[in-house]
Amino acid sequence: MKRVAGVAAAAVLVVLAASPARAEAEHSCTVPAYLLATENPLPKIAEVFKARAPMRVLVVGSRSSALSGPDGTARSYPARFEVALRNRLPGIEISVTTDLHPKETAADVAGKLEKIAGEQHPTLVVWQTGTVDAMRAIDPDDFRTALDDGIATLQKAGADVILMNLQYSPRMETVLAASPYLDTMRVVTQERSVPLFDRFSIMRAWSEAGDFDLFAQARTIGVAARVHDCIGRALAKLVIEASHINPADLGVR
Repeated sequence: MKRVAGVAAAAVLVVLAASPARAEAEHSCTVPAYLLATENPLPKIAEVFKARAPMRVLVVGSRSSALSGPDGTARSYPARFEVALRNRLPGIEISVTTDLHPKETAADVAGKLEKIAGEQHPTLVVWQTGTVDAMRAIDPDDFRTALDDGIATLQKAGADVILMNLQYSPRMETVLAASPYLDTMRVVTQERSVPLFDRFSIMRAWSEAGDFDLFAQARTIGVAARVHDCIGRALAKLVIEASHINPADLGVR
């Protein structure tokens, strides 16, 4: 079991290399519209936008929410997410902070969310989870309970919630049974009326389109940064669409 977890961990840690034809195509990572479509709203974000109040976003994540290197923080998807939101919503005070919990399960993190939300008072929490649970083969029912408890805690604290699922890697699929956790997250988001950022399907679509060669062995920081930038921009688009914000109300095209 330890050997499988170790192989899975290696596969999950951004096994990314650019497809040669598109290596420098900064905006090649188009997301199919259906992968960002949601009927679940973000009412708190809508409220602060209407009031032109500060928008405080918290990413509760794991190792895959960060990048290594001297400028890793600035190039990680939470930072790129903040930049994308600011570009789309100029004049709105926006901050995106991170609270990372590497090697912790959803249940581990859920038990800390009341304290985290109480200290940071976020408008929106993006909870990126599922990888550690899949690696440890946590019972899917226990995983579901943890998600339910965590979302309920955050909503009680007055925050909107987005769940973000696992990264996609073709190599990971050979050693990790991700489907039960992906399915559980889809069910929970529907039952709790929160949006799902389907990172797994989005990255798989990029792989199939040739935007990134996720089979490759190379793990360059530059390629990982491009993937993080794409994730950040897609996440910003989901937030704006789910909250029914119209940037044109700010005089922006």
